[in-house]
Amino acid sequence: MKIVVLIKQVPDTTEVRIDPETNTLVREGVPSIINPFDTYAIEEALRISEKLGEGVAEVVVMSMGPPQVETALREALALGVDEAVLLTDRAFAGADTWATSVTLAAGIEKLGDVDVVLCGKQAIDGDTAQVGPGVACLLDIPQVTYVRKIDIEGDTAVAERMMEDGYDVVRAKLPCLFTVVKEINEPRLPSLKGKMKARKAEITTWGAADLDVDHAQIGLDGSPTRVVKIFSPEQRSEGEVLEGEPDETVPELVARILPVLKGEA
Repeated sequence: MKIVVLIKQVPDTTEVRIDPETNTLVREGVPSIINPFDTYAIEEALRISEKLGEGVAEVVVMSMGPPQVETALREALALGVDEAVLLTDRAFAGADTWATSVTLAAGIEKLGDVDVVLCGKQAIDGDTAQVGPGVACLLDIPQVTYVRKIDIEGDTAVAERMMEDGYDVVRAKLPCLFTVVKEINEPRLPSLKGKMKARKAEITTWGAADLDVDHAQIGLDGSPTRVVKIFSPEQRSEGEVLEGEPDETVPELVARILPVLKGEA
């Protein structure tokens, strides 16, 4: 069985910068971390592999991004992942969720014979939760989102999908893609032996020329999403507290709010 975990290296949330020309995130030279939700996907892949037994499953971690993403891939290798693949090329730069899904799906197809694809439910920088489902659609495989538990039974997976009022039990044939929530497990820490092994490990690197992909659908040029403007919201002025009895303050509050609602203020 081959399990692929899609991860994303995201900017540290206190260090976000925007390119004023492209309106995209500046990643070069910015402190970065593995998207926190993706760490649960890595852990779940390792647990599935361990449950199936030694030599039965292979866990591959894959990411698209600049060369610095190699750091995140080595962190995953230190946790016990078997192989890492980096999709990097200037042609991939500026990709929105559609173009990212196209590139990652092409990378998975190049790997071949993939049974399970795992992702975090969303990335903390974009918060769209679109890439996982997008990859599943492009690969034409089933998908189960917001998963809190997965059991593999032969060529079938049984998953618990979180809902607002409980959870659904979903049975799906493999290959299948799952996006996971933090309730699914508790990610492990890397061992010293794992860190030493990861430091020396070879990372497979593929560019646009290595993938069977339409170049018109990747990177900034292949992204149908266009960010017209990015700005910081104006700082709110200090509020005012109306003091007194309700029969005094309510009429005053209504008198202030009505002109705003009518557009007269």
